[in-house]
Amino acid sequence: MTEQQLPPVLPLFDAPEYVLQGNAFINLYITRISINKVADAGLIIEHCADWLFEQKHTENNYKAYRSELTTFLHWCFDVVALSPGAVTRKDMAKYIDYCQSPPQALIGYFNVAQFKLDKASGERIPNSQWRPFIGKKHLGQCLPYQLSDNALKTKIAILSSFYGYLISEEYTERNPAQLWLKHSRFAIKRKFTINDDNNHHAFTELQWSYVVSTVEQLARQQPEQHQRSLFLITLLYSCYLRISEISARAGYAPVMSQFRQDPHSGIWYFHVPFSKSGKARNIAMSKVLLNSLINYRQYLGLSDLPSINDQHPIFIRHKAAAHGRESGIVNANLGIRQIREEIDKLINLAADNAALDGFEHDSQLMRKLTAHNIRHTGITHDININRRPLSHVQADAGHESIDTTSQYLHTTQTERHQSAINKPLNHL
Repeated sequence: MTEQQLPPVLPLFDAPEYVLQGNAFINLYITRISINKVADAGLIIEHCADWLFEQKHTENNYKAYRSELTTFLHWCFDVVALSPGAVTRKDMAKYIDYCQSPPQALIGYFNVAQFKLDKASGERIPNSQWRPFIGKKHLGQCLPYQLSDNALKTKIAILSSFYGYLISEEYTERNPAQLWLKHSRFAIKRKFTINDDNNHHAFTELQWSYVVSTVEQLARQQPEQHQRSLFLITLLYSCYLRISEISARAGYAPVMSQFRQDPHSGIWYFHVPFSKSGKARNIAMSKVLLNSLINYRQYLGLSDLPSINDQHPIFIRHKAAAHGRESGIVNANLGIRQIREEIDKLINLAADNAALDGFEHDSQLMRKLTAHNIRHTGITHDININRRPLSHVQADAGHESIDTTSQYLHTTQTERHQSAINKPLNHL
């Protein structure tokens, strides 16, 4: 496909069933952007794909979100060469101005699919007829492009929700869309609300106990299927890991040698060589996690603990891959989609058990949570229940600032009173 056959702006995200695997044309474009303009473009695309995939069950939301992300990233990457993580409130105002008066070449007058199947190559390719902005016609004549107030508010609501996701992933600490809104003409009489998603939510102690007990029972009853599940949730919760840090993706295949022992202290830790925050980190392992690793490896027929050269994949498939580079191979890592889907099933089974015991409200709340929330649960429980020092949790979570970690600190009025009532004036 030649440059002339591509649309003037590339659609970045295909349908839900393709969004996590990416597209060859888009990958090449993002690589060029990363090298020449915006260094973290690839990481941003990963975050976008993960966030979009979480919307896959609501078709209208998915389509609206991906269209807005594509338009916004086009402006960031192509127009101003700016990372979304660096966008300020003033930059957001410039983006709004751009959307209110886009270049004529980027305006289409009918809806078309963003990608289409090329029968000759069997690849999905960007549709040359697609445009990021849709104008209107009257009696066959193209009308001047207008962005209505409702359309503008929807754009900001979507971007604010996306920035909420980036904040929950510790990729940024500010939400320029929300800041723009507070200073806009819509701030006084807002007749709409930005949906508060579940990105910051953690399982309560009760809800998490149902997840753990459900998976432990499954591991006993169906070990061939769920020994892996038990170690999966134990690792995610104990080390506050992101799904991308334990699943196979381009350029990364997690292996057992990432579990390492400090030769001086004898303490075990899990090494993350690369994460979406762009940093490597070593995460301290609890006795529970170390014992879980031993049990899992024994089930796999491996030695109790890995050596520094152990290249065995951490989470292997139950059956061979059907296609791709690892077609026909069982002993290969699970991808992001497989791990997400497995955890979603486990959470729903745990919610079923909670409902059977009469905890219907908790059951409903649990069904809204995903693998993404397990990271927040581990952090929240370590700070508020296990009483780990904030600085320790900050290092294990990979937070840039202690302020980010502090957001997980929850206290009630009663707890504050109890901690204050016996304070002495002079400790000596």
